[in-house]
Amino acid sequence: MRAVVVHAAGDVRVEERSSPPSKSGHVLLRVAFGGVCGSDVHYWRHGRVGDFVLREPLVLGHEISATVLDASNSNLDLCEGQAVTAHPASPCGACAPCRAGHPNVCEQGRYFGSAAYFPHVQGAFADVLMVRDDQVVPLPEGLSLHHAALAEPLGVALHALHRAGDVAGQRVLVSGCGPIGALAVAAAIARGAAEVVATDIAAAALDVGTALGARTVNVAEVPAEEHAAVIGPVDIAVENSGSGAGLRTALTSLTRRRVLVPLGLAPGGIEVPMATVVAREITVRGSFRFDTEIVEAVRMLNEGLPVDHIISHVIGVGEAATALELAADPARSCKVLLDLTDQSKVL
Repeated sequence: MRAVVVHAAGDVRVEERSSPPSKSGHVLLRVAFGGVCGSDVHYWRHGRVGDFVLREPLVLGHEISATVLDASNSNLDLCEGQAVTAHPASPCGACAPCRAGHPNVCEQGRYFGSAAYFPHVQGAFADVLMVRDDQVVPLPEGLSLHHAALAEPLGVALHALHRAGDVAGQRVLVSGCGPIGALAVAAAIARGAAEVVATDIAAAALDVGTALGARTVNVAEVPAEEHAAVIGPVDIAVENSGSGAGLRTALTSLTRRRVLVPLGLAPGGIEVPMATVVAREITVRGSFRFDTEIVEAVRMLNEGLPVDHIISHVIGVGEAATALELAADPARSCKVLLDLTDQSKVL
């Protein structure tokens, strides 16, 4: 089978690997489309994501849609060719967060396409993927496999909104309108937010936010001391940019005693203006990955959540390096999908 494998910073290859064997309690999937995530880009560009450093070749990818290839060893009622997606997490089930019902913050959690542990957890950008029964999420008839590839990042956005609380009737700021930010915009509007403001410094990202129904602000064109007046006041801020400037703007745009949800990951961390948090009595709620929200994501996609503007490119798997380059450039792309149905030859 073909797989998209990163060997070191700047070295990604589409190569042949052995297909996984069928295994009890597991399903073999034929992967259709895979969304390129920022973590995939970091492994390709830098050979690491924060403290997670490549120590062996790693198959990238954790956002997929697929069809069932073989469910003969599964306990699920699935048929060959059935459309599905997969939850990429493997929580331990035994640590305190897992026992409390929060497996997304499992102390020993594994995730497709991650170098957090050694041996690494190989990813999902491969023709054939083996997953546990409990990772399989069947798709409704009629939901396109293109759209279904967004279930994982939409789950991330939905978890952030869950952490924020009920957004209906609220004024919501989404700081950073990349793919997950754009999905947070779409989801907040679908959930009845009174207004959604999307900020970014890239015109292309703001165009996506506008198309989804947000009021958009290019914060690069507004003096920093005027950000709060132009944007706010808002009741909820989802900080997706992972930048110090974005965090400061979010905090100062919030009405006092309201909620900030930091979602963007900043390599090395950023300074938090705690005096502002204290003086405004801001509640800060971190948000990491997701749990059951992937089921809700599938439902919302099936109900017509408008995501066509978010999918900017569909690239054949043989051009994986091109897909990563596009995904790394917010001036040219939003969500880039790899097409694993494409029959291009291995590079």
